[in-house]
Amino acid sequence: MLGALALSGCGEKEGGKAKFALVTTGVASFWDICKKGGEDAAAALGVEVEVLMPSSGDDQKSKLEDLLAKGVDGIAVAAIDPVNQAGLFDEVAENAILITMDTDAPASKRKVYVGMDNYEAGWMCGELVKEALPDGGEVALFIGRLEQDNAKRRRQGVIDCLLGRDKDASRYDAPGQPQVGPKYTVLATITDQFDRAKGKANVEDMLTKHEGIDALVGLFAYNPPLILEALKQANRLGEVKVVGFDEDDVTLQGIEEGTVYGTVVQDPYEYGNRSIRILHALSQGDKSVIPEGGFINIEARQIRRDNVAAFRGDLNSKLGK
Repeated sequence: MLGALALSGCGEKEGGKAKFALVTTGVASFWDICKKGGEDAAAALGVEVEVLMPSSGDDQKSKLEDLLAKGVDGIAVAAIDPVNQAGLFDEVAENAILITMDTDAPASKRKVYVGMDNYEAGWMCGELVKEALPDGGEVALFIGRLEQDNAKRRRQGVIDCLLGRDKDASRYDAPGQPQVGPKYTVLATITDQFDRAKGKANVEDMLTKHEGIDALVGLFAYNPPLILEALKQANRLGEVKVVGFDEDDVTLQGIEEGTVYGTVVQDPYEYGNRSIRILHALSQGDKSVIPEGGFINIEARQIRRDNVAAFRGDLNSKLGK
């Protein structure tokens, strides 16, 4: 049990510094930005931070166990499977301060969620698709997995926007069948389970099966670059519209070059930075950092060709580039 590990006396603090951790859903450039935000906050506060990027749900569990064995004071975790991990997170919360970032586990005993409204962000992504395809068309969505709450909500926001529905964040169209609206058809939502080779193959397969497809939408940070690779090899760059999510450098370059129409960005730097500051405050007994409702909203933004240079410059400055 996690509790046995946490109470084993393994967690002596070195130099008296508080120790916190960020635990991600996987390995991606998105999380590198989050890591830098956390490290900058730790340096400013005089605390220690460890950033762990698991390869799977089981690996995430192991990393959480290791952190408790080390005696960390607090952990910010991005839930891979929030429903099935709720019990795990509750055990963690009994032995360390626990908050969630990027993807929430609302049924757990976490103190607060730092992230964005993924349904609204998905809707914003749908708006970019509409701008890129004002006359309508056929669209395919690519995403890592749908077990995560953020993935489900993000995808649904795109679909509801394209189909002209009223907003309803509780709605969920199960994958497997096309979603057909007056102007737009979402042919499929295709997952890759964070397997990059499969992710690219998914795009290639869609281009073969639907030669007349109008737009490809990548909903995780690594999806748009894979879409661009597949389109380039098929000699279809610029022919099929591309809309992305997150701020991978390849995606931003694509916007500058005109091969990507736009992307919806979060603020992973702020996720990491704010999470460490919140954990530190809570460790000092300051509960004022937890707002009513337990949600700290870091709003998403739409990035197009007219604002990509300014956004990229600000991001590079934060990363010390």
